[in-house]
Amino acid sequence: MPKIETTRDERPSVCPLDCADTCSLKVEIEHGRLKKVRGSSVNPFTRGKICAKVATGLQEQVHGPDRLESPLKRIGDRGPMATFEPISWAEAIETIYQNFESSIKTHGPLSIVPMAYGGPMGRLAGGSMDKRFFNALGAQQVNSSPLCAGITDAAYTSLFGDTGGIAQAEFAHSKLIVVWGNNITACNLHLTKIIRDAQKQGAKLVVIDPKKTRIAEHADLHLQLLPGTDVVLAYAVAAELKRLNALDEHFLKENAIGTESYFAEAEKYSLEQAAELCDLRLEEIEQFAHFWRDIKPAAINTGIGAERNRNGGSGIRAALALPVITGNFGPKGAGVCNVSGYFPTNSQALQRNDLISDRHETISILDIPNLILEPETKKTPIKNLFIYNHNPVAVHPKQDQMIKALQKEDLFVVGCDITLTDSMRYADIILPAASHLEYSDIYTSYGHSFLQRSEAAIPPVGEALPNTEIFRRLAQRFSHSNSIFDDPMFRESDEALLRTAIDPEHSAMVGRSYDSLTVNSPIDCSKDASGSVTPSLFRGLMPSTPSGKVELFSSALERECKQGLPTWTALERSHPFILVSPSSEKRTNSTFGNIEGHDSDVLLEINPQDAHERSLQDGQSVCVFNQQAELILNLKVSSKVKRGTLYSPKGAWLKQRSHTINALIPGHKADIAGGACYNDTQVDIRAYD
Repeated sequence: MPKIETTRDERPSVCPLDCADTCSLKVEIEHGRLKKVRGSSVNPFTRGKICAKVATGLQEQVHGPDRLESPLKRIGDRGPMATFEPISWAEAIETIYQNFESSIKTHGPLSIVPMAYGGPMGRLAGGSMDKRFFNALGAQQVNSSPLCAGITDAAYTSLFGDTGGIAQAEFAHSKLIVVWGNNITACNLHLTKIIRDAQKQGAKLVVIDPKKTRIAEHADLHLQLLPGTDVVLAYAVAAELKRLNALDEHFLKENAIGTESYFAEAEKYSLEQAAELCDLRLEEIEQFAHFWRDIKPAAINTGIGAERNRNGGSGIRAALALPVITGNFGPKGAGVCNVSGYFPTNSQALQRNDLISDRHETISILDIPNLILEPETKKTPIKNLFIYNHNPVAVHPKQDQMIKALQKEDLFVVGCDITLTDSMRYADIILPAASHLEYSDIYTSYGHSFLQRSEAAIPPVGEALPNTEIFRRLAQRFSHSNSIFDDPMFRESDEALLRTAIDPEHSAMVGRSYDSLTVNSPIDCSKDASGSVTPSLFRGLMPSTPSGKVELFSSALERECKQGLPTWTALERSHPFILVSPSSEKRTNSTFGNIEGHDSDVLLEINPQDAHERSLQDGQSVCVFNQQAELILNLKVSSKVKRGTLYSPKGAWLKQRSHTINALIPGHKADIAGGACYNDTQVDIRAYD
């Protein structure tokens, strides 16, 4: 660990949160404490600007009253009023060991379930020594992608395989920019300036979102569709482009399969039908089709908003098919935003998936509460839960079920976090995790092409430890009963893990070494050291699908879930409103939800006409409810909200409330990838007396 100065100092860092921008930071340190956070221009994409939530929230997250500074043992009931007492690291590790070992002897290692999601996004904190430990232990394998992005990843892969697309910076060269289901001012801030500059050069911007977000206010065309109807819109536009003879027939013939069956399905949706089902004006959809016909190069960015419903996979697939059928690949500014293939990282070497038992099984993170409450549904019952990098009480659908599972008396719960979250209050043992300012790590991004490194800027707060060290200590204790943990891989230092994280054979590393990456010099992985462009989709690389072409009909999805083609399923209505829970401009997922001022958007937004018809006023308290739960929120009347929808941003903490909106969210799953359907939430409202 580098020397930490004890006087005022300014150090480089990287934002670790689950956000596309992964900003470079400058942190001001005084006497070993964080005093101020600003943006840094080390990352050319983020250009010294950061969001207000990090600028105002990070200092309190690191040093505030909810910061966990020592291991804790619960001494009272689980839940909001839980009480804890400090214990030593030795006692905490020993307690975990004894409980896990007892469970392994009785039920086997599959009774131990790690529950992690989108906490720190560094390669070490988010998936290195922790994965090695649980893989070697034989613990339950858990797929966390159904909570977020799993649908989008599966949709993209069905069309293009894992071949990367374009970086968002290429929007500067686009003449048609389509932002579909992505509230970029809340979760992709730096893309805004690129788009606005492109518009000044004549580019057209189309935003597809049920709410008039800030970026939608600047759009040349805003399609304010009903949630869950994205596939209908995209299909109707595809059919209209065919009618207009606007398809790139040569590109499709050479580079795509399934075209005929795709258009047979698309032509079931006329523009008139789409206008009715999506609740859009006919001329708006016509204009969208004409833009695709008339303007090139065109690029599309799909956000998480479009995937969070029963038709999520179909909607994303149909949206991504539009640049395919119009041949928008190859030239600068044309294509689909996806930088996943750019980064020279080696997850296999970090996580050691070769340690996973041949008898392993993988469960969805969404199913964990039900499997705990109904143990007969799983061959091996879940007896131990290890929650880290995650706040499931604030994030999961069916919040009441999640809480009930965490209260199960025969469940041993370990929690590991920076902060005493809602979820930590249900743990038997809490381990204090270091913040990202207290260790070194490497960061990729899902919005730009820069690989970044950070180093510790402050000493560990209290007795907090990095995730890597926590799992080293657990491995050391388990080595007394399991010889696999004697392997040197469980003693690798963070510096060794950082080197392991980089794949020297990756095209982005041509002419570069590990030492090329420093805290002040990120690597632009869109090109190698000589400036040669990293190969990507239709720029040196073909789709890595089974056919080697774009698969408009996916045989793999047909076998897996009868979704060879995108399909539309109507929502069976039970309540008059659809509740949408978008990204917050105050929180990232639930991070900062405990900090004063970062919950000021925990409101319920409604269209003025809907409010008038129910004699509801701006600012009054209302009860929002469905068959699962009800909660009280203050009402905000806003013309930006589409009629028939309500809005309340995600990631709120319980605080003094019995529920957050997550208690209202249903448990059914999307068409592909088993994804959560947050935006299928149906509710009603009434005045709260």
